Amino acid sequence: MDVIMPQLGETVTEGVVTKWYKKVGDAVKADEMLFDVETDKVSTEIPAPATGVISEILVEEGVTAKVGVRLAVIRESGPAPRPASGAPSASAAAPVTATVAATTPDRPLRTDSGAPVRFLDKAATQNRLSPVVRKLVAEHGLDPGRIPGTGRDGRITRDDVTAFIAGAVTAPGSAVAVAPVASAAAAAGTTVPLTSVRKRVAENMLKSWTTAPHVLQVAEADFHRVEQARRASGAQWKQREGFSLTYLPFIVRAVSIALAKYPRLNATFNGDSLTLHRRINIGIAVDLGSEGLVVPVIQDVPNKSLPQITREINELSNRARAGKLKPDEMAGGTYTITNNGAFGTVITAPIINQPQVAILSTDAIRKKPVVIEAAEGDSIAIRPIGVLAQSFDHRAIDGAYSASFLREVKTVIESRDWIQALSS
Repeated sequence: MDVIMPQLGETVTEGVVTKWYKKVGDAVKADEMLFDVETDKVSTEIPAPATGVISEILVEEGVTAKVGVRLAVIRESGPAPRPASGAPSASAAAPVTATVAATTPDRPLRTDSGAPVRFLDKAATQNRLSPVVRKLVAEHGLDPGRIPGTGRDGRITRDDVTAFIAGAVTAPGSAVAVAPVASAAAAAGTTVPLTSVRKRVAENMLKSWTTAPHVLQVAEADFHRVEQARRASGAQWKQREGFSLTYLPFIVRAVSIALAKYPRLNATFNGDSLTLHRRINIGIAVDLGSEGLVVPVIQDVPNKSLPQITREINELSNRARAGKLKPDEMAGGTYTITNNGAFGTVITAPIINQPQVAILSTDAIRKKPVVIEAAEGDSIAIRPIGVLAQSFDHRAIDGAYSASFLREVKTVIESRDWIQALSS
């Protein structure tokens, strides 16, 4: 069976094989971790598609491959063939660009960890840059031929680029010291390196903030009917399912209903055009603590019942925190919800998850005195009131369209028979 480079996002066309967990001749089981892939959007472990023996590895570590390219071959029965005498190995056959190492007259330059670094000629380097590194180099206007590479065969890694920008290592002959003087802020406290997930979040958020003109709109919704359903079914649900019934799945259902009426918010930018999606796939931002966050996606939300949505949110969130999400579970999102209410926030202005055009933050739901209008007169009641804060891209829509969408979400939350919805 062929092992191919997977599609790790709608706009992703290539990825870098950063690590193989098996070598030629090793046995592998289906769904066992086989290799790691890094793209400009995600770094993830890819499981084996079948049980068998690795008979060929066609793309070595550090090599960029297009989506759909054969990376390896799994022989599903029998031992892996031995290469004939004089025949090139799979490693030798891999299309790896040659590198040119640069050294100082005295000794090779080394990083703080002691690992030797290599400087690559510009042509060789450009062909070996991962999408993440290529993006960083372009954004900062750097010459990759001047950046020391500490990766396999002198490959330039993301950390090499950030270190070069910060002046942590310099080219041979440079007047700048290899070890920069620590800043006063760093000397006063502990310097913590960013994790790979946190770096990707930082890059994506900066790109979104500088690309899209963000506008924030806020609406309040009365969650009285939702709370009635939670009280009626919450204890039984937890006993049967093993986890609590939160507000989030009700909000996801309400948003999916509103998106069907306001399709320009269920969209993504595609160059100078806007793609309106028929499917409504809602991403749920999951906090990983200091590691960062990931956004697993609930596919085709309108086609699922409220209990199905609730179970899927719980399952995806648990697997996200355990680092066990599959690539296709983070792909295809058309709208995103970030749930900050559990931390007691009042209003959050979220940053749009590019190339989507809007994102909704659900903040804390608190009991408040509200005026209840009725035919027999107004009255005051204590109700659970929640804030719905939507950031939208003003290039895609205007304020009236966003406000109408929020009003629809509010109406669905306040008027739907959620007790009945839970039993469906």
